[in-house]
Amino acid sequence: MEKKIKKSVATLLAHIIKMDDRDIEKETPLFCKFMEMDFDWDAEEAKEFLKRTIEEGYDLDAHIAIINEALCDDKLSKMHILEQLNHIIYSDTITPKDYEEFEKIKKALFSC
Repeated sequence: MEKKIKKSVATLLAHIIKMDDRDIEKETPLFCKFMEMDFDWDAEEAKEFLKRTIEEGYDLDAHIAIINEALCDDKLSKMHILEQLNHIIYSDTITPKDYEEFEKIKKALFSC
């Protein structure tokens, strides 16, 4: 289950980068930093995951459901995930679409 949670959180962060057509090369170091800090992934592993996820696609709702199932009563961990999402959003130009997506994800994460 822990591996699934890691993949789901990483996918959620990659989603923010992909959703806004952000400069992937510019965002990669921040993504790698979060993956190394939280999941002990090395930079190459994180870069490859980000690239693959953006190219192949994903089911965001399924990944949010995995996070919810694993962290249902762990509001602090959910807040930490939202903090990281917010950090990625603020690392580039912010749009109303960013706020809408953040709120949608926040609502979904705290649905249980």
